[in-house]
Amino acid sequence: MSRAIRRFFEHEAAGGLVIMFAALCALLVRNSPWESVYGVLLELPVAVQAGSLQIAKPLLLWVNDGLMAAFFFLVGLEIKRELLQGELSSPAKAALPVAAAVGGMVVPALIYLLFNAGDKVAMHGWAIPTATDIAFALGVLLLLGRRVPVSLKIFLTAVAIIDDLGAIVIIAIFYTDNLSMSMIALAGAGVVALAVLNLAGVTRMGGYFLVGIILWVCVLKSGVHATLAGVVCALAVPLRARNAEGESPLLQIEHKLQPWVAFGVLPVFAFFNAGVPLAGVTPAILSEGVPLGIAAGLILGKPLGIGAACVLMIRLGWGALPQGASRMQFFGVSLLCGIGFTMSLFIGSLAFNSADDMVMALVRLGVLGGSLVSGLAGYAVLRWWASPARGDAASGAPTG
Repeated sequence: MSRAIRRFFEHEAAGGLVIMFAALCALLVRNSPWESVYGVLLELPVAVQAGSLQIAKPLLLWVNDGLMAAFFFLVGLEIKRELLQGELSSPAKAALPVAAAVGGMVVPALIYLLFNAGDKVAMHGWAIPTATDIAFALGVLLLLGRRVPVSLKIFLTAVAIIDDLGAIVIIAIFYTDNLSMSMIALAGAGVVALAVLNLAGVTRMGGYFLVGIILWVCVLKSGVHATLAGVVCALAVPLRARNAEGESPLLQIEHKLQPWVAFGVLPVFAFFNAGVPLAGVTPAILSEGVPLGIAAGLILGKPLGIGAACVLMIRLGWGALPQGASRMQFFGVSLLCGIGFTMSLFIGSLAFNSADDMVMALVRLGVLGGSLVSGLAGYAVLRWWASPARGDAASGAPTG
């Protein structure tokens, strides 16, 4: 498990820097003479057909619905590992990060709704500032080196994973419509097939991937967002090998998939979704409810929600600060949780998928601005103002 966590940090943190570069390239291209090429690339029609079954989408949606399924598959593997053997495997371990994640989702959503009260269309995006981008956040921590204790990195990872789980539930419940019951039935048969493979002790991944692809097509056609098929498929992958000496199938595929997602899937997603036209951006536009609500939710809501939830848990004796972390370091990490880039953009594309381009531009401005300020603020606190814990704080106990 220590090797798996170490590999995870290496891939996710370095991948965060690659995602930053991809997002910057998207902004530059979108606001350059090659803007039209960027637009043509996003709308490039791509179709796959087998008999009467056809899937035809613009390239942007193939990235968001298809390529991102691999990201959600990896998220599902991480969730299962953490629940069975990691930081979420017992109530004592899970109490503080679960409370932090819940607080860090509820407060940003309330702040967004406060800024958009009365606007029925804008209120549909309430979930946008609720998620934390683990790759970006760990990328910032990579720049800080040993200034941040490993316990805080593990805490941040656990919070982000719970955030992802919450985002999956939100997508399934609130951003699903026009359901096809026949396709849902076929998807249910795919889930049963995955369960049979797991119960039969099958450890070769070929069967899981074959059923997973069929499941993805059924979910895509059902009206439920297709990326959720990746999570379901991941939860069926066995954690333990058939014999005690064998390598865990889950850890093996997670190890192989992490670099592809960190250095391939997420940077491509960033490039396709971060391109915001900056021409005509004025203070009046930035002060509209959607971008202001998203930015305020990320910058203020995340640290407020996480901090309030953790203070309550510590006061009740149900949790303690991560080992070796000072309060200021904890505050810095809670600020980094306001980096909501990948999942926030993804939820935004679902919340306003039928809206005009201007609304999505406002979403991107809010996400990029809020994430940038959160990242810079968290880095500044951890780099210049946070000192390692001493005394009681070092042991994880509250100090009054």
